[in-house]
Amino acid sequence: MKVVILAGGLGTRLIEETKLVPKPMIRIGDMPILWHIMKYFSCFGHKEFIICLGYKGDVIRDFFINSLRFNGDIDIDLKENKINIIKNNIDDWQIKLINTGLTSNTAGRIKKIEKYIINDQNFLFTYGDGLINSDINKSIKFHKKHKKIATVTAVRPMKRFGVMNISNTKVTAFNEKPVDEGGWINGGYFVLSTKILKYIHSSNSVLEKDILPKLAKSNQLRAFQHNGFWHPLDTLRDKINLENFWKLRNTPWKVW
Repeated sequence: MKVVILAGGLGTRLIEETKLVPKPMIRIGDMPILWHIMKYFSCFGHKEFIICLGYKGDVIRDFFINSLRFNGDIDIDLKENKINIIKNNIDDWQIKLINTGLTSNTAGRIKKIEKYIINDQNFLFTYGDGLINSDINKSIKFHKKHKKIATVTAVRPMKRFGVMNISNTKVTAFNEKPVDEGGWINGGYFVLSTKILKYIHSSNSVLEKDILPKLAKSNQLRAFQHNGFWHPLDTLRDKINLENFWKLRNTPWKVW
């Protein structure tokens, strides 16, 4: 199944990083978060990607175009002016890098790659700024079972602050940033029917405000509930958290 990834937003809440690179190219460890997301999908057998470019799309293009030079073993013959790839260490992915504009909104970017998915029944969709360890193939099975237009992976967010249990001024328990048991939020990983294209009318359409509420109202939206790991990359705090996961070799999203 094809995987559509949004990678064209401005990432204004991470301006410390995004003034130089687009958000999907922010590195976790020694690789961009976009690479981590693609590794996640490919480990479940989904290796055909359509990446929707916009802001600083040239940085993403350069990363993939130069991946052979940076990740393979190369034989250089200066006298004959020849370069040969001896060993290719890169992943067996098929990638389309499509310019979807600087100002297009989330649903609008999907509309702009319509011709690449129109003949498919379903496709996978995510943003280029979140990591998860759910089984995407279970989401696909769930989606096909319910036969609705959209399935969203619902997650429980981490609370921003730690929680103390207090009894008569005595702290009985201290839980640093526990999972919020109060509700579910959009985890950013979707299985979508191509029928969704009929709901998107312009490049200004916003998936979260214009499309998903309509699908929910017409009983065309289902939630695949995931209680495991999920972490966004929205702020510098998020970036530091993910880097700490990586440094400690505690990487729940690394299911490959």
